[in-house]
Amino acid sequence: SSRSAEDARDTMEEILGTALEDGTIDDAAIAQSLSDAKAFWTMREEMSWAQKPEGGSIKHDVSVPIARVPEFLATADAAVLAAIPGARIVAFGHLGDGNIHYNVSQPVGADKAGFLARWTELNQIVHGIVASLDGSFSAEHGIGQLKRDELARTKDAVEMKLMRDLKRTFDPFHLLNPGKVV
Repeated sequence: SSRSAEDARDTMEEILGTALEDGTIDDAAIAQSLSDAKAFWTMREEMSWAQKPEGGSIKHDVSVPIARVPEFLATADAAVLAAIPGARIVAFGHLGDGNIHYNVSQPVGADKAGFLARWTELNQIVHGIVASLDGSFSAEHGIGQLKRDELARTKDAVEMKLMRDLKRTFDPFHLLNPGKVV
């Protein structure tokens, strides 16, 4: 109903107003029309593509409890910038449910290969903060091949066995996505 939409808008304005006042966020915008809303979604959907011309980017798909999103962003930003001064942080996605695309673009003028060579170091920083906040280093995009080793480091033997057993239940002959973790 239009009343519940108005209530949601009022609640969002109140939340954003508080966040602006206490310095949690620097800026905010609420769609004033359907075309505004479509433009916001286009911006969100093009975010990854827009980073390509900026050089190297080390991307993270993480999640933390919703109440800890501001803490994650503040802590991760400080740690990343301490490790790589001038790094450009692009955090976006599903902040309202705790899933965050936390991407780090190389500093302006930095060597792309040198920046990307710090992939493991940066992952350890970001994933360590996520773990300390009871989050997961893998949110909506799963484990795949890139995060297989990380999974083995963060889960105990019982959890790993349960995951293998579950996969074997649905794929006893290893035909579905061989070599992948699902």
